[in-house]
Amino acid sequence: MANYRESRGELEGYLTARVPVIGIRTIEQQRAMRLMKEIASRPNRSAQPFWIYTRATGLRDLRTNIAVQDDRSLTGAMDFMASQFSARPRATVILVDPDGLDSDAPITRHVAELARLADSNAGCIVLITDKPIWSGLQRLGMGLQLDLPDAAEMYAIISDFLADHKDRVPIAWTADDARRASEFLEGVTEGEAVNLMATVAAKGSVEQDDVLVLARSKDRIFNDLAGLERLNLKSADHAVGGLSNLRDWLARKQRLMHADLRGTGLRPPRGVLLVGVPGCGKSLSAKAVSQQWQLPLYRLDMASIHGMYLGESENRMRDALATADRVSPCILWIDEIEKGLAGGNDSTGVPQRVLGQFLFWLQESQSRAFVVATANDVRKLPPELLRKGRFDELFFVDLPDEQDRKEIIELYYRRYVKAEPDPDQVQSLVDISDGFAGSDIESALHDVGAEVLLNGGAEALHPAFVLNTFANTNPLSRTNPEQVDDIRAWGRERAVPAGRQNPNDAGPGATAARRVVFLGE
Repeated sequence: MANYRESRGELEGYLTARVPVIGIRTIEQQRAMRLMKEIASRPNRSAQPFWIYTRATGLRDLRTNIAVQDDRSLTGAMDFMASQFSARPRATVILVDPDGLDSDAPITRHVAELARLADSNAGCIVLITDKPIWSGLQRLGMGLQLDLPDAAEMYAIISDFLADHKDRVPIAWTADDARRASEFLEGVTEGEAVNLMATVAAKGSVEQDDVLVLARSKDRIFNDLAGLERLNLKSADHAVGGLSNLRDWLARKQRLMHADLRGTGLRPPRGVLLVGVPGCGKSLSAKAVSQQWQLPLYRLDMASIHGMYLGESENRMRDALATADRVSPCILWIDEIEKGLAGGNDSTGVPQRVLGQFLFWLQESQSRAFVVATANDVRKLPPELLRKGRFDELFFVDLPDEQDRKEIIELYYRRYVKAEPDPDQVQSLVDISDGFAGSDIESALHDVGAEVLLNGGAEALHPAFVLNTFANTNPLSRTNPEQVDDIRAWGRERAVPAGRQNPNDAGPGATAARRVVFLGE
């Protein structure tokens, strides 16, 4: 994958070597055409003729943009190429987005014959396309891929835009703000970046907060995302009760997510794996991170990844992760990841190959796509996924303790009852809800809120109704205690607690405290 400067160097070398066919693979035709014009305008190439063909303008001189002939068809351009390659040395013709060159077809063989004719007189054909070129034609020359702008090139694009508008609108951005914006805009084309900047400036000013506005606006470019579902969040999705240890850790990662990491050797945060008891806030945490970090949330649906044909699942996974790189910075939520990556006994090997792709992406991707993966059945998690260095951290989400239950009860009471809870009643509910997951508490208070709505307000709510609602709720820890005990035994031994750690609660599988002595101190 080559950026603009690297592509220019490669292209210069190919033209100097008079390679007969040069294929430039890119989705940015205008950027590739500008690259060719920069090279053709250099003094050392002043005597070398350059022509360019597009369907809209026909054949024109690359430097002056003067039409060469009235016939705007590709056939007319190819007849002109044949005459020039025969009569003039070092002639170069650029064909922009020609149709039908991705397979063995008459037009492809015609271009191949022209390439052989060009080769006999040091001529060159440059093909700018976003499609693969038929191997029989590509083998006559060389190819390069002009990648989307990287952060350095994007910074130059943004800086040029700000310089052009500094006398027209107030601009509050510093150089650091422009660099943050350039990192956020990686994955979009040059034209898309300019459009996004123009949208920001169109409101009459460029403020510091517009850096994050720019990041949120970026995902509007992508409407049909392979394997990804864009989630629109409600205002209540940012509230999470308990999980104080996880929330503190995420606050530190948020600073790193938006930091300038150039020259540090550090990479952006990769993500977190949340395992634990069902209903304790794992999925809600993914939504909360998106709200608090002000980044778009995408859900990777593992069920949509797996296909029935050979290689289909792997291709879908590759496309989905590549799309996540493009839409970054973002939060990538993978719910119940064990269901998509489990299958060690699968004879087809598909789950293992999909897992391998995902692990490679976790290890190597430099994009700001932060993964929040959740798992309920921890015993099905592949051991490769748990190795340090895949995710930034592995957290265990346990049943909320007394203090966390108090916080969760107050949160949902205010949301559904629309009133401040009585402290004495809250303490009674905390005692009754021992063994409840966060979802159990929410469900009970949702029923209370429905009763309030039907009876005309919180003033008519009888305290006994609230207590009875909690007393009649049967959480998973009571209906299926064996499953919950297994999950808790696994998590307490192998993961960092997401909530406050109680030193007096060793739990199943815990080990004795250790002391390490440092000699010489």
